[in-house]
This record gives sequence, structure tokens and C-alpha cells, in this order.
Amino acid sequence: MKKTIFIASTLLVFAAFNYGIFQKEEIKANGETVLLELAPVDPRSLMQGDYMRLRYAIERSQSYQAKEKRGYMVVTLDQNKVGTFKRLYDGGELAADEKLLHYHNQHGQLRIVPDSFMFQEGHAKFYDHAKYGVFKFDPKGGHILVGLADDKMQEIQPN
Repeated sequence: MKKTIFIASTLLVFAAFNYGIFQKEEIKANGETVLLELAPVDPRSLMQGDYMRLRYAIERSQSYQAKEKRGYMVVTLDQNKVGTFKRLYDGGELAADEKLLHYHNQHGQLRIVPDSFMFQEGHAKFYDHAKYGVFKFDPKGGHILVGLADDKMQEIQPN
């Protein structure tokens, strides 16, 4: 009996994990591309290899006062699909040029995740001048970081 319960729970965990992967792959394949301007930060991790710590210019906006530990902000998109802060989300309807962006409130500072971008060792030179984080959004507000873009808003593709 215990063996059956263990097998069933293991299968359930694997199913949930794979469904999460499926959802992220759907966003990558079919999501709308949105750019968020980066604020410069640049470390390297001995344990993880090369990566870029990300800060977003949108986090520096002083036009919000979030009380919740986690929530959503509304970003508005310009003609180039660059997102800028508009307001904290209050549950209302969104305009066609608006997206929901999940944030974490840490000590009064809003943080957008992910806050790092991993890349292959030796490829740091390609990402040194990254200006935008490239996100894919689904219609429900889910989003993932898929790459970095240069000042011409072109996704960086290492050779």
C-alpha cells in the first residue's frame, strides 16, 4: 500500500513539474515580446559560471508606493514594445497597450524577477552592452525572460 502511494505521489509531482515546463514553453513560442530597459549591474559567480545580474530601470521609478510583499504593476508599451511603469495593479481592466508585471517588494524597493541572466562561459563580451531584457508575455500575465537586447532593440545572439 505504501509503495502504491509513493508511486502515485511521485507520478503526480512529475506531472505537475512537466505541466509547468509546458506552460513556459508555450509562452516562449506564442507570447508577445516586451522589452524592459536594464539598469547596469554586472557580477560573475564562481559557482554558477558567467551571468549578468539584472536590474531594471522600471524598478527605479519613484511614482509608486507598494504595501504588499508581492503584486502586479501595470506597464504600458510604446510603439517599440518597450514597457514603462504606469501604476500598481488594482484589479481593473487593462488597455490594449498594457501588461501585468509581477513584482516583489523588498524593503520598500520593487524588484522584478528574474534578476539574473545566465549565459555560456566566455560569452560575456556579447552581453556587455545589453540595454533591454527581452520578455515573452502570455494573455494571462505570465511572463518569462528569454534573452537580452542591444541598444537597437535587437536580441543578442552569440556566435
